[in-house]
Amino acid sequence: MPHTNMLEEQFAALVVVDVQEKMLAASGTSPPEAIIDKIQRLVRAAEILDVPIIYTEQYPKGIGPTDPRLTACLSSATGPIEKTTCSCWRDEAFKEALRKTEREQIIIVGLETHVCIQQTAMDLIRVDYQVFIAADAVGSRFQLDTDTALQRMRAAGVEISTAESLIFELVERCDHPKFKAVLEVVK
Repeated sequence: MPHTNMLEEQFAALVVVDVQEKMLAASGTSPPEAIIDKIQRLVRAAEILDVPIIYTEQYPKGIGPTDPRLTACLSSATGPIEKTTCSCWRDEAFKEALRKTEREQIIIVGLETHVCIQQTAMDLIRVDYQVFIAADAVGSRFQLDTDTALQRMRAAGVEISTAESLIFELVERCDHPKFKAVLEVVK
């Protein structure tokens, strides 16, 4: 059984939500490059540790594809899962992909914090997943939206942390066989 408020490598999956060019360009809470950098680090660590990765795109016909800086590092991920729902959990293809991972702890990153991230997190908590948000790997157009969403999710039982903190929770020990490779990701 997984720890209630810390990630464990064998129970974790990473979900990258709607990091599309148009949405990223509109993000006002962090520079787009900073969000991309944190997500790339989580993706690389997840790949090293064999943590499953799923990524989604919200209505790509209208919003466009995933930012190419991320597409390059998501080649081993499941996706893109194209959706029209705000909550990923309410999309059947996503639900099926997540269930196939057989993981209970879900790290969520992407856009926008107060819409798709929050709704997905709230739905996953409701159906008994443990949810972790890397606060430095999410964004919205306005800071108040992000701050309010993070507060609301924390109150609902979502663990709010940072990309680097979550990476070190996944690897757990300096004598982990893949520690040195993961350490290169955070440097």
